[in-house]
Amino acid sequence: MMSKISKKFADMHLRTKLALLVVGTMLLILTVNSVMYIILNGMTQQLDDIYIGNVRLNELEDALDRVENSMAGYLNTKGTDALEEYYRAKQTYEDLLKGLEKEITDNQLKMMERDIYNMSQNYLKVTDGTIEAKRGRNVERYKEMYDSAGKLYSYIKTYITSLNGYRFRGNTESYRVLSSSLGYLEFSSIVSFIIMVFFDIMLVILVTGNITKPLNDLALAADKVSEGNLDDVGVVKVHGRDEVGKVTVAFNQMVSSIPGYLTRLKEGMEKEQLLKEKELMMEAHLKDAHLKYLQAQINPHFLFNTLNAGMQLAMMERADRTSEYISQVAAFFRYNIQENDEVTLAQEIQLVDTYIYILNVRFSGEIHFTKDIESEDLLNIRIPGMILQPLVENSVNYGIRDIERTKKIYLSVYSVDDNICISVMDNGVGMSQELINEVLSGEYKSKGDTENKKGNGVGLNNVMERLRLYFNNTNNFEIISNGRDQGTEVVITVPWTEEHDV
Repeated sequence: MMSKISKKFADMHLRTKLALLVVGTMLLILTVNSVMYIILNGMTQQLDDIYIGNVRLNELEDALDRVENSMAGYLNTKGTDALEEYYRAKQTYEDLLKGLEKEITDNQLKMMERDIYNMSQNYLKVTDGTIEAKRGRNVERYKEMYDSAGKLYSYIKTYITSLNGYRFRGNTESYRVLSSSLGYLEFSSIVSFIIMVFFDIMLVILVTGNITKPLNDLALAADKVSEGNLDDVGVVKVHGRDEVGKVTVAFNQMVSSIPGYLTRLKEGMEKEQLLKEKELMMEAHLKDAHLKYLQAQINPHFLFNTLNAGMQLAMMERADRTSEYISQVAAFFRYNIQENDEVTLAQEIQLVDTYIYILNVRFSGEIHFTKDIESEDLLNIRIPGMILQPLVENSVNYGIRDIERTKKIYLSVYSVDDNICISVMDNGVGMSQELINEVLSGEYKSKGDTENKKGNGVGLNNVMERLRLYFNNTNNFEIISNGRDQGTEVVITVPWTEEHDV
């Protein structure tokens, strides 16, 4: 049984072992302290209960004296202050009487409490009568009642004193018993603390030994490897399946694989010389490719510069609409030839405005374009360049170009939770669910008619792929269409974080 427990403990994670050690020690200390606290608190409560009866009887006796003295004071002075003091003392005495035993019982002490209660009730009636007789100037009656009150007062004092004495003698014996118990508890606490400390030390030694012994074995083997004595290492014993055990298994595998690794390293060094020669050839090809890339940039820059020259010529000839059109076309090409790897949403929407302007010049303003921006703050988000214009171009070419009704494109930007949604929607021919699935899966590209292609080469697949790379493979592209002639909506969901904000 113990061997199974030891084996199970050896297979635990190091974090679990340390947690068990700390939690076990703390629980042990907490349990012992809690038991001692409960016992000590109980004894303290018993000590309080021992003399609580005597304290209450003393308070009752003091209150009785106040009633007697305040009554006598009023009889002597007949003042308002003395009368008020009497009523206050009477109320205090009545409140204390409520704590006395009032039921019939065989217990001698409780019988005395009952007698005190009954006599006190009569006493208070007599004192009230004495006060009333004094206020009514009935001298003979108030003297008679005053004498009766004095006799009852003496009887009550005697009963209280006797009851107090009985209680004190009984409480003294109880106190001796509790005092002896407290001494035993003190001795038990010391013994328990010593046992707890000894057990805690043994527990720490066992647990730390279980953790450190495999580490020591592994450290000795690692020293031999560092000295180059691979033949003397052998296989390090695996004590369990915890982190140290896993590292030991990996260490054994590493040691066994080192000879093979050295052999492969030697072969690799022989091949390295051949690779260097190939590397020189690759550098030559790379320089050649870079030169061709620089040459390929000449044509777009030439076109952009030519458009700028045409715009200036139109301005000189005061052809304002022509100048504006050429300016917009130049702005469109300037945006495309720049390295727009990352732009703001505001820049992308500006490019869409430029693109729609160019199209409406070509098609006589037949495209109705509207925008709805929830907040200007949303436009500061950063996204890859050339994301929205291909979507709008796709809506024009494949959605609304061939419809006879009013051609509409609606762009909206709004926030949902911690995301920003960018929607491009048209009222065109729509898409079937099958076609949507093909586009989203990337299969539609292989079926495309490249000869009749209407786009600019930056299709939906390109947009989806760049969004996926930019936002770490999150699914943030959605196509929605209710079928034929119901239009199409493309929604891009962008996380609104500081990392992608300006």
